[in-house]
Amino acid sequence: QVQLVESGGGLVQAGGSLRLSCAASGSRFSLNTMAWYRQAPGKQRELVASITNGGATNYAYPVKGRFTISRDGAKNTVYLQMNSLKPEDTAVYYCNAEIPPYYYWGQGTQVTVSS
Repeated sequence: QVQLVESGGGLVQAGGSLRLSCAASGSRFSLNTMAWYRQAPGKQRELVASITNGGATNYAYPVKGRFTISRDGAKNTVYLQMNSLKPEDTAVYYCNAEIPPYYYWGQGTQVTVSS
């Protein structure tokens, strides 16, 4: 059984920064693409950023230039560095990991950006 445990959410003022972490644990597994999604109240869950096991990254347009996704293979951990945060970044952020043949989700961590 694989578990994804997120941390690092919280309340920050606009213009501030937060760093999210997501650690995968459990039985032996092979991590492929890892990603961060977010879901704001009343909205659908959306992709924020993804990173392959080769290090290729992809970002949603609203976060390009402000957020950076990275991963530590030895620790089975993915990070999301969020800078220049805006009130519209307020959402629950979810970690997602591709561990063939399944995709796994974390429990979510709340990020609130005040204006």
